[in-house]
Amino acid sequence: MATVKIRPAERDDAGAIRVIWNHYIRETTVTFTSDEKRDAEVADLIALRAEAFLVVENGSGLAGFASFGQFRAGPGYRGTAEHTVLLAPDARGQGLGRSLMQALETQARATGYRTLIGGLSAENDAALVFHRAIGFEEAGRIRHAGLKFGRRIDLIFMQKMLDTPPDSGSPLL
Repeated sequence: MATVKIRPAERDDAGAIRVIWNHYIRETTVTFTSDEKRDAEVADLIALRAEAFLVVENGSGLAGFASFGQFRAGPGYRGTAEHTVLLAPDARGQGLGRSLMQALETQARATGYRTLIGGLSAENDAALVFHRAIGFEEAGRIRHAGLKFGRRIDLIFMQKMLDTPPDSGSPLL
């Protein structure tokens, strides 16, 4: 098996991350946006999120990424983060997503977050199964929240409570 490495994303990773992200934007309902990412936009997000943006590498190169940021603006949401996790299509089913999410959860705890939220397309069965398998629970559903490929699609919020102490300080973002 190829060596797997999880590390903080760097600006130089922007192109590889863009390729993975844009595949899902163009080809799937994993994300409801149809606006493809640009290298500069991804590089700016990496810089903004610093240690809240991780990548996983395997023997073939960059195989996926995960990041988190505060769920909503304002102090009332301090401690709650929303995450994104995406793997290159040929990297799925190898345990990379699980390893990446474990590292992301560790980073979220270390920066004071108590809760992780994932907003998932109701059509993304694989992500729903994956998130349940790693301890997320359904927290709500917004009917017809998304529109893509001419279809209205429900948005399912999944939530995982982290074991961060309640008074752990300010979160990263």
